[in-house]
Amino acid sequence: MRYKHFVFALTAVVFSFFSAAAQDIKWKDGSSYYEISNGELVSITLPGGDRKVIVGRSLLYGNQNSGLTNFKDFAFSADGSKVLLYANAKKVWRYETRGDYFVADLKSNRITKLGKDKPASSLMFAKFSPDGNKVAYVSKHNLYVEDLTSGTITALTSDGTDRLINGTFDWAYEEEFDCRDGFRWSPDGKSIAYWQIDATRIKNFLMINNTDSIYAYTIPVEYPKVGENPSSCRIGVVSVNGGATSWLQVPGDMVQHYIPRMDWIPNSNEIILQQLNREQNVSKLFVASGSTGSVNNIFTETDKAWVDAGKPWHWLDEGKSFIWTSEKDGWRHLYRISRDGRKQTLITVGNYDVIETSLVDEENGLVYFMASPTNATQRYLYKTKLNGSGKAEMVTPSIMPGTHSYDISPGALFARHSYQNASVPPLTEWMRMTSLNPLTMEGSITNQLGRIKPPKNKVEFFKVTTADGVEMDGWMKKPDNFDQTKKYPVVFYVYGEPAGQTVTDTYGAGRNWLYAGDMAQDGYIYISVENRGAPAPKGREWRKSIFQKIGTLNVRDQAMAAQEILKWNFVDKDRVAVWGWSGGGSSTLNLLFQYPEIYKTGIAIAAVGNQLTYDNIYQERYMGSPLKSTEAYVKGSPVTHAKNLKGNLLYIHGTGDDNVHYQNAEMLINELVRHRKVFQLMAYPNRTHSINEGDGTSEHLALTYTRFLQTYCPPGGK
Repeated sequence: MRYKHFVFALTAVVFSFFSAAAQDIKWKDGSSYYEISNGELVSITLPGGDRKVIVGRSLLYGNQNSGLTNFKDFAFSADGSKVLLYANAKKVWRYETRGDYFVADLKSNRITKLGKDKPASSLMFAKFSPDGNKVAYVSKHNLYVEDLTSGTITALTSDGTDRLINGTFDWAYEEEFDCRDGFRWSPDGKSIAYWQIDATRIKNFLMINNTDSIYAYTIPVEYPKVGENPSSCRIGVVSVNGGATSWLQVPGDMVQHYIPRMDWIPNSNEIILQQLNREQNVSKLFVASGSTGSVNNIFTETDKAWVDAGKPWHWLDEGKSFIWTSEKDGWRHLYRISRDGRKQTLITVGNYDVIETSLVDEENGLVYFMASPTNATQRYLYKTKLNGSGKAEMVTPSIMPGTHSYDISPGALFARHSYQNASVPPLTEWMRMTSLNPLTMEGSITNQLGRIKPPKNKVEFFKVTTADGVEMDGWMKKPDNFDQTKKYPVVFYVYGEPAGQTVTDTYGAGRNWLYAGDMAQDGYIYISVENRGAPAPKGREWRKSIFQKIGTLNVRDQAMAAQEILKWNFVDKDRVAVWGWSGGGSSTLNLLFQYPEIYKTGIAIAAVGNQLTYDNIYQERYMGSPLKSTEAYVKGSPVTHAKNLKGNLLYIHGTGDDNVHYQNAEMLINELVRHRKVFQLMAYPNRTHSINEGDGTSEHLALTYTRFLQTYCPPGGK
């Protein structure tokens, strides 16, 4: 997944319990929750907000030699008598998923470090056994179980290497399927199911470091490019006492499939998993025996484009049925599927998309979910009956247009409600779900809104219909002191690929965080429009029309929208700029090259110049198999169209980018040079895809960006 650089936050979907993105409330029960406060672990009980210290400073930091200088995350045993504490976190690719783990025993008032014979900050995804007497974790790509009573550590695997990966994932699975935590305790605590990824045949991509030594050296990154085989993947079950692994008998070639989701079925010795074929257009759910490894295909979904990796299963009726997300009727909906797959009930009925599930309240027969049937830029809370017999009912008050989120307690008693829109910064209140009233008026969002001074120059949302009949959402920030009789330069912000939206009614829309100054004050019109293929809640056809057309359909949508916008009498057709990062950088290049009559200036950052250089999971999902044809890849790649450059181009890339490799820059440079196209280049040594490492980097990037824009697309009305 190419990183999206938006001014508004997009929450990463992370299935690992411990991760930098784990910001959800950790509910204790229906009316209380846990949080880290001032270095202590406390519980807070609603509605009064009564606080109780669970793990205090005296216990946490009393032993100066424990190595527990700080902790970032925690998890309780099922009976609440023990707490896992996660500290000294280190990055693995994108997130801090390895570190040190400690167990705080609340009965004995003692803290014990786990994996004392393992390297510092090498433990990953530690989890209590169901009875709370053991903890399993990964270290150096091997699985271990530690007995908390005896301190005995049992190695469940011993074949792990840098490329044979047990209990976690390789670069591609992590980046494209959000897979990190790669093992699961069985419900009876007697065995563990885990992924094994064999990346031994994945070729290294070599990045070069020219600055940290007199002699340059290479940095190898395991990276399966388009057309290259992915890592082999299989699921094994091993006893917590050690011994041989039993492998599930999932049909098919282990190299030519993906298994992005797996878990135990509650109260059973069976495992459910999702298998995607290499092209990711056939999704199969299998139920497997944890004892024999035999499997049964219970559900199959196909799509002419692709099928997304599923969300975590939610089980109902004590494991007799589960909730699954599917787009098989043209909309992203929730289905209730029986354990054997024979009965499938549509829960969310209607022509709208479920954006995400907020809570399954089985006791009351309801499911709460986010949706926005009439405005794809916004989000609201809805609820409907779990049996599929009712219509969706909007829970969020309609008097607050914008983007909402809810973290709802078990049983739907209380919730933390957050609200924002393009003019309102994120606000939060605690509320009763039964009455939908805030716990206190002083802390209510309504009260907070009364203290916010609305901006004089608001972001405007609009719709534009192109010559192709495509209606697109957009936002626009006009210059301060806007004069309708003058013409102003316009700067388009673009992403354009299936990994993210740019046009959302969220705080920060209309603000260019990379501009060193204030664009509105300086006299720019700033605009973003949302093309087909973006993951907006507009139905399957909208999202998947981009299949095999990245670099063509999305680029034409953007250009045709710009063509309509340039008809507005206050837009200067001679001062039109576009910029984007990652997939947005690719779109920027294609817009400059394919529509030079529209776009005069472009700034492309960390762009994929040649789609055949990107990773196989992402690019093959959206562009089809290159083993059949590379025509779509070539047609949609900026290097193919570089010869058409007429305007002003600034290209920026980090040479240490392990996601979109710097080779894209050099391929593009060669093509521009071959056609004698003059442009400007800024390479940042050893910087990654985010280009923010090292003193002064972010500031320098902003200054470089701003000077180029002001020089070649000067601000101000004329």
